[in-house]
Amino acid sequence: MKFVEIYTDGACSGNPGPGGWAAILCFNGAEKAISGRVDNTTNNRMELLSVAQALRILKEPCEVKIYSDSAYLIDAFNKGWIRSWQAKGWKTSTKEPVKNQDLWQELLSLSASHQVSWNKVKGHADNAYNNACDALARGEIQSLTKEKKMRGA
Repeated sequence: MKFVEIYTDGACSGNPGPGGWAAILCFNGAEKAISGRVDNTTNNRMELLSVAQALRILKEPCEVKIYSDSAYLIDAFNKGWIRSWQAKGWKTSTKEPVKNQDLWQELLSLSASHQVSWNKVKGHADNAYNNACDALARGEIQSLTKEKKMRGA
């Protein structure tokens, strides 16, 4: 089974507002950076989308180590929140609908064929890949904002 490390980050200007996501996949000494943007979104959606987009790239089952500075993302898997939400029909402990249910379900589906470990890194600190993902995600927001200004939107 191939071993892949995936570093991810999401950002949003305003919450909701224009957002960007980024991921860097590391395999066998090679790195691949991907990023994108969404016009009207939230920071949490961008954090989740960054992982989903990275997992979509994998063409076969892999051992995957995912690194993110999002406690929301990492804790949902490591602390069993996501399984609890599923068991309760996608309701929180306060019986409210789980936010971003579509992306959580996609992450479950995409990660099912892999051996995934979910790892928290400190954001905006000494992790070069996390910092690079942050810069890419913020760059996507800047590009989106510039495009909207040019269109007069």
